[in-house]
Amino acid sequence: MERPIGVFDSGVGGLTVALELMRQLPKEELIYVGDTLRCPYGSRPEEEVKQFAFELVQFLLKKNVKMIVVACNTATAFALEDLKKQLDIPIIGVIQPGARAAIKNTKNERIGIIGTEGTVRSEAYPKALKQINQHLHVTSLACPKFVPMVEKGITDGPEARQVVEESLVPLKKQSNIDTLVLGCTHYPLLQNVIQDVMGEHVKIISSGEETARETSAILEMKNLLYTGTRKPKHSFYTTGDLEVFQRISKTIFKHAIDDLGNLTIEKVTL
Repeated sequence: MERPIGVFDSGVGGLTVALELMRQLPKEELIYVGDTLRCPYGSRPEEEVKQFAFELVQFLLKKNVKMIVVACNTATAFALEDLKKQLDIPIIGVIQPGARAAIKNTKNERIGIIGTEGTVRSEAYPKALKQINQHLHVTSLACPKFVPMVEKGITDGPEARQVVEESLVPLKKQSNIDTLVLGCTHYPLLQNVIQDVMGEHVKIISSGEETARETSAILEMKNLLYTGTRKPKHSFYTTGDLEVFQRISKTIFKHAIDDLGNLTIEKVTL
């Protein structure tokens, strides 16, 4: 089927999921919208996040997408189940795929979760993990400084290192986790710094890879995969600062697609 896959996030973080979709589904076209104007979602009330998610979904539906990926952990936690009831196309989030990946990798059944205040408050990850294995020991930590920093394009260097070190002190002191789930799609943009701070003995889990794998499986099961020979053209939209969004997008995707001319980036008002 020639229709595109829709992806939305609160900002630039979901680009890490889009990257995995490009890698695993190289024939598929993506339409991505990042709500950078109203980012971050993690500190907002649940009903407000639901409203924003509904608006982003409506934007994507107008683009005639065949499936939607909620590339935002907070929106997944607060809005996914309601959206499933309203839509007649497949829609998935990033929490269940991330939880499954963590369980595959842990050796001592001690898993850490870092995320936004909203995602941690929802307890969506502990619930998803313990539905699969009730014996897991799960430690969650909100890292509210990460998203604003990433949205400014600060993903490495002394400032990023200091913020990550200070934020992760409680997690390092209180647990002996061997697996850490990046429970926000912005966090993979800080993955190298997070890995360095936590140490090589901790396996870092980004849900993007598993989410892309699940997207592929759903499209195949529902006979929605594109099987033609076109070269995909991806359309990306931001509600906020176009220049910052362009810079981060092109940094992420420069090694993923041969011709950046096949990736358009525009500002949009919802």
